[in-house]
Amino acid sequence: MFFNRQHRINRRYRCNFFALAGVVLFWFAVMLLGTWHYRAYAEEAALAEPESGDKFVATGGELVTSLYATPLHLNPAIQSGLATAFPGSQIFAGLLRFDNDWNPHPYLAQKWEISRDGLSVTLNLAKNAVFHDGKPVTSEDVAFSIMTVKALHPFKSMMAPVETVDTPDPHTAVIRLEKPHPAILLAMSSALLPILPKHVYGSVDKVPDHPANKTPIGSGPFKLEAFIPDKEIRLVKNSQFFIKGRPYLDRLIIKIIRNTMEESLGMETGEIQMMASFQDLNELNYLTSLDKLVVIKNAFKGIGPIYWLAFNLQKKPFNDVRVRKAFAYAIDRKFIVNSIFKGRPSIETGPISSTNPFYSSEVNLYEQDFEKANQLLDEAGYPRDAAGKRFPFNITYLPEKSGFNRKITEYLAHVFLRNLGVDGGIEHPEDFNKWVQKVSNWDFDVTLDDVFNWGDPVIGVHRTYLGSNIRKGVIWSNTQGYRNPDVDTLLEQAGSELDFGKRYALYKKFQQIIMDDVPLYPLFQPFFAIAHDKRLGGTNQSIWGIMSPLDTVYWKEK
Repeated sequence: MFFNRQHRINRRYRCNFFALAGVVLFWFAVMLLGTWHYRAYAEEAALAEPESGDKFVATGGELVTSLYATPLHLNPAIQSGLATAFPGSQIFAGLLRFDNDWNPHPYLAQKWEISRDGLSVTLNLAKNAVFHDGKPVTSEDVAFSIMTVKALHPFKSMMAPVETVDTPDPHTAVIRLEKPHPAILLAMSSALLPILPKHVYGSVDKVPDHPANKTPIGSGPFKLEAFIPDKEIRLVKNSQFFIKGRPYLDRLIIKIIRNTMEESLGMETGEIQMMASFQDLNELNYLTSLDKLVVIKNAFKGIGPIYWLAFNLQKKPFNDVRVRKAFAYAIDRKFIVNSIFKGRPSIETGPISSTNPFYSSEVNLYEQDFEKANQLLDEAGYPRDAAGKRFPFNITYLPEKSGFNRKITEYLAHVFLRNLGVDGGIEHPEDFNKWVQKVSNWDFDVTLDDVFNWGDPVIGVHRTYLGSNIRKGVIWSNTQGYRNPDVDTLLEQAGSELDFGKRYALYKKFQQIIMDDVPLYPLFQPFFAIAHDKRLGGTNQSIWGIMSPLDTVYWKEK
């Protein structure tokens, strides 16, 4: 039974595995060869030019999009997640941009070169790039931004190998690494490494609480006009943008809308012309049926999302692995996928997304087994009382517009109480920011969340499991409080290994340990889609979806 199930899983993901493995091998080959140059961005700009026959709307026009939550602020250098990365990538330019086939293209860095030993990356910057206040973008800003991300971003491993950034002249930056870093180029995307103005922030220690996080000055295609929490983010065209003729739009309005029906109605009437992201099946089916819209079902190829149940290992009873395993044995992932999502999402079995080339299915799959679950709880010292109860706890979930988080929470609470005798109270913070504060400050028992792999495990996976990344107040760090020296060692080795086979073996062992320790229990891979008006061109240009610059988007006439 186990072998057959494992064989089906392997067969299901074989194509994705080899396709993405090819991409990773390509990156590694580049590192080993030691040189990788690109011509100036102006020479490759035709990649995103308007299609033949399209005509621009005379004024450039305004695009109204929607977003599910108010971000804490607009600085992606110190905050991860779509809610920050979407507006942040419009305001701040990054060093590189990636197309839909994982290929890097110049952005602020017009050329780059990786040394033969993989220990340095030389960047040649655009000479005409300026910040929104007119100050030039220089290598000092690049160095400042990299060291800010290294010190403050939730993804601690992303820039951990960086020792220093040399600035021999205003338009050259040389990143010095203590060890080879297979994900260094991917980490230069706008959503992960926005280039901040050093003259505004002054020093790294001032960045976390700086008022410029909510009134940012970047060098991206759009400038901030207004940030009104719980209502909208208004952006206007940056007329000094360093890519000639861009952006095509005059204005970009991001409306904060938490209600699925309101958002769908806005798309139908044309009051909203693009939905930044949605995961609700009914919404997907409805919008797909509207002839005036285009629905892109795989619009975020790079993120590799996993929806999971995370345990707080820093408090009882979830500091005991037997309790965590009991919960895992009680859950029927197939029921969740089939009953709530009509079988649309894929079941996830480990800490690395099944669409990632480093995924392995050779882990404990925790087939539903109530007898084993109850035995584990007895062994952990939590027997049933006279009423059949063991202990109470709270399930916290992130409020969202479609309501499927609540449905999953109610299912879990029912299963745990009925079959294990543990009483799960349902706890729902009133908004996204309240949930962030609660979970990042370890004020939870278990919580539901979807977290991104961000392409390479060094970027999006390590941060959840490294003992050194347990950082109170920092969401999407190691908020579970998980510590395992063997895991730390494996991730350290995998993060500097350039041979794909050796790296895969390290990540395979890592996945087996995690699914034995169960600091969190993966449930499924949520689908992320984008819907937009058919009259829009230049969309879906990147593996990051709308967490990439929208300078290529334009209105066209049919």
